[in-house]
Amino acid sequence: MDKYSLDLCKELTEAHGAPGMEGAIADIFRREAKAYGPISSDKLGSVMCCKEGAAGPKVMVPGHLDEIGFVVRMVDDEGFLKFSPLGGWYDQVLLSQQVLVHTRKGAWPGVIGSKPPHILKPDERDKVVKREDMFIDVGAKNRAEAERKFGVRVGDVMTCVFDFTPMANPKMLLAKAWDDRLGVALAIDLLRKLGRAKHPNTVYSVGTVQEEVGCRGAQTAAYTIEPDVALVLDVGIATDVPGCGRAYGEGTLGKGPQLCVLDGGMIPNRRLLDMAIDLAEKHKIPHQFSILERGTTDGARIHMQFSGVPCLYIGAATRYIHSQAGIVHSDDYDNALKLLVAMIKGLDRKTVESLSQSRQVRPSR
Repeated sequence: MDKYSLDLCKELTEAHGAPGMEGAIADIFRREAKAYGPISSDKLGSVMCCKEGAAGPKVMVPGHLDEIGFVVRMVDDEGFLKFSPLGGWYDQVLLSQQVLVHTRKGAWPGVIGSKPPHILKPDERDKVVKREDMFIDVGAKNRAEAERKFGVRVGDVMTCVFDFTPMANPKMLLAKAWDDRLGVALAIDLLRKLGRAKHPNTVYSVGTVQEEVGCRGAQTAAYTIEPDVALVLDVGIATDVPGCGRAYGEGTLGKGPQLCVLDGGMIPNRRLLDMAIDLAEKHKIPHQFSILERGTTDGARIHMQFSGVPCLYIGAATRYIHSQAGIVHSDDYDNALKLLVAMIKGLDRKTVESLSQSRQVRPSR
């Protein structure tokens, strides 16, 4: 990963943008992508850059701008905040997380707390603390101070705080919001890598909104663009940690981008998947295969637009997604970028038209 990519990932992951509040991330996208083509937005907030090549098919390359977060549900009389999730959280990772509460009067630090363990009853100590029993402490002495001085009100959004940190092995990168700032960075970096190179299509790099609450921005962005094919960029599940294994798919950090053969919302276009495999083998790009039975990506909405859009989800194995911190490997980013460039250069009109043709498999004799 070169300095540009590293700096871009740092800025994107340290910025804050929960579902419905993606403006800061969209601004970074606009600033970095504007050199490569005109920038536009849909009415939901997704942002897109159109990079024209030769006259040919429209290729949509989305990464979602939003990260999982929280929303204020109520302020109690003592000034503590009760909250609801924005996106899928696992309750066990919540306690003691530092958050920012984004209010009309500023962004205030807070921490997720619960009843101290020292005063728990014996039967309570053996139970996982549930989210409904947690609260966010913003340092207010009462409800009036939280609401009037700090400007907190029901509906305010909260995000986690975590610094981008290269680890002892500098290729291992620790940060929040890799899901899906990694995809956003790739969508931007693709434009840079294509540069002045010829490509037989029009590329739409896209930052979509509200993916974590139902892939909503992908639907409106696809309706706006009317793509002929889509390469969806998102993180994937890392299975190289204790308790996992290949039964859950291939997800070893540093072993290449993941080509998803099935997720909870989309079966990839088989010809497009074959093309990705062939190009990876031709260019000696390491790659892995993933299955995501209980999750999905923006492709779930995009591939069912209009009469159908051939789609493939390309991911990068990421440890500890849907928590305040995750780990990715820079080599996976670089190899995903190489594969994207190769695919863009190969998606001419004839190839894209062939993706929608029925595929007959002859039985062996």
